[in-house]
Amino acid sequence: MTTSRRKILAGLGAAPLFGAAVAWAEGSSKRGLPFFGRDPLGPRERIQKYGLPNVELLTHTGQTVRFYDDLIKDKKVVVNFIYATCNGICVPVTSRLVEVQKMLDGRVGRDIFFYSISLKPEEDTPEVLRRYAEAHRVGPGWLFLTGKPENIETLRRGLGFVDLDPVKDADTTNHVGMVRYGIEAEMRWGSCPGLSRPDHILRSILWDLEPPIVRKDS
Repeated sequence: MTTSRRKILAGLGAAPLFGAAVAWAEGSSKRGLPFFGRDPLGPRERIQKYGLPNVELLTHTGQTVRFYDDLIKDKKVVVNFIYATCNGICVPVTSRLVEVQKMLDGRVGRDIFFYSISLKPEEDTPEVLRRYAEAHRVGPGWLFLTGKPENIETLRRGLGFVDLDPVKDADTTNHVGMVRYGIEAEMRWGSCPGLSRPDHILRSILWDLEPPIVRKDS
């Protein structure tokens, strides 16, 4: 039962990544570019290429980083999207993740990494995001990220933070309040509602990042 639940959660979490990759590939095929199904790359490299693009970002501490190479590759990660002037779900979700960070007792920044990506990069400069992090008493190991609007949009779609309704999807005030987590090296991804109780978010994260060993009856 537990194994099935983990597989279902992982499958739901990975679906948007694969969906984004397939959509990109189909569009590329129509434009005369090679479809990734015939790409010689392995599964992990395909997801990196089409779902986890290596775009350039800026951290709230002013550093320039590459999304895949510096933040995702070979790491256990927790990712969500926010913006600093949000009057909706951003603050409650951030507050819940702050509690989750405390529950992880020093692991964030050591073997689990938190990333919050701005949906309004034109407004959310590194300094604005730094003040946001300080206001919410965010601990070490959690980066707030901004960058060029086109890079942010590529990430948002690649990570599956989209609404099927194009009108709602275009409205940044109506963004998806999900938290995505995964282990890039194992291609294991999951997600949960960001407004869940902190203990539920923690259990969801650890269930996929550190699944329990299910022993067969002897």
